[in-house]
Amino acid sequence: MLEKLKEQLVQLHLELPKNNLVAWTGGNVSARDPGSSLVVIKPSGVRYEELKAEHMVVLDLDGKIVEGDLKPSSDTYSHLYIYRERPDVGGVVHTHSRYACAFAAVGKPIPVVLTAIADEFGGPIPCGGFALIGDEAIGKVVVESIGSSPAVLLKNHGVFTIGKDARSAVKAAVMTEDAAASVWMAMQIGQPDEIPPEDVRKLHERYTNVYGQ
Repeated sequence: MLEKLKEQLVQLHLELPKNNLVAWTGGNVSARDPGSSLVVIKPSGVRYEELKAEHMVVLDLDGKIVEGDLKPSSDTYSHLYIYRERPDVGGVVHTHSRYACAFAAVGKPIPVVLTAIADEFGGPIPCGGFALIGDEAIGKVVVESIGSSPAVLLKNHGVFTIGKDARSAVKAAVMTEDAAASVWMAMQIGQPDEIPPEDVRKLHERYTNVYGQ
């Protein structure tokens, strides 16, 4: 089932260690098939370099395994909650990337102090509250806290990103860590100035509707 989507997820998972977003197996990517609304997600605890398409787990939105012999990611119920609550979302990524986690550890959002942050996120990257892993609790915090951003930090935990598809969600995860690293470095020099909201809006509008081919 959904072989093309499974193969895509194998390749997208390799982007996580390639971009220094995870240590060992501490992260995951899922995708929703737009035709069936079935969700494909990484199996729990399998190293990215060992992942194969046949390892992926296919579930319905209620968490019933439709195909797969391995146990799905421990974050599965949070991913499914996000998909149920956000019909516009086609991909979800969870990471514990280092610089973003530094902000999450102190419960602080990443402020809009660079045009790249305004472009990609349209505002500060918010930080939601703390929730324990294992059920829908984290998914609820993500939905409650993410607003119009493609990324949210979870206090004392890590990063969740969303997108129209899994590739977009992975891009948001890469950009979140890049932004967090730059902002953290700037804070070592001094207090960076935030970009005025009206300029943030203009930058995000241009990036969303004009930039690229």
